[in-house]
Amino acid sequence: MTLPEGQVNTRCCAIALLLALSGSTFAADGVVLFIPDPLGLWLIVFGIAFLVAEATLPNYGVIGLGGLVMFVIGAVILTNASVPVPLMIGLGLVSALLLVALLIRALKTRPRRLVSGDAGLLGSVTPVTGLQGTNAYSGWVQLQGERWQVLSATPLQPGQHVRVVARKGLLLQVAAADAAPVGE
Repeated sequence: MTLPEGQVNTRCCAIALLLALSGSTFAADGVVLFIPDPLGLWLIVFGIAFLVAEATLPNYGVIGLGGLVMFVIGAVILTNASVPVPLMIGLGLVSALLLVALLIRALKTRPRRLVSGDAGLLGSVTPVTGLQGTNAYSGWVQLQGERWQVLSATPLQPGQHVRVVARKGLLLQVAAADAAPVGE
């Protein structure tokens, strides 16, 4: 799959970053002397990378939760390395709060009630803008930015509020707004 110029495949970049970080961590095992346990550092780095991936990929907390668990386990492993416990707890709590904020934001984008098409029209209440000729049972309404022809079983009056109960092509069937909706 080719991407337009200027766009980067996020998943490939995330995988490449994770592989690069894991390779450098394993290679640094014998070289870096100030890190007593590279496994703890490796887990922390992967945990942070997973939290960053959670922010960029379209999922609902699975990668972030794994990242948080890896981050905390890595911090626990590094406890023997004289890393202050309050620092580890603070970083774990900050990571958890960021994950919760991401989850809340993702859940707010979930699908909502339809506001277009038949689902958006049915049940809408609008005033009658005019009658069609001398026929008191047929008229016009302004609904969702469009002018609709309406038909009612009862006589209509200009300014009267009506509720849409059905749609047949470009004709809306309406009832008085104070009348009980169909099906109740």
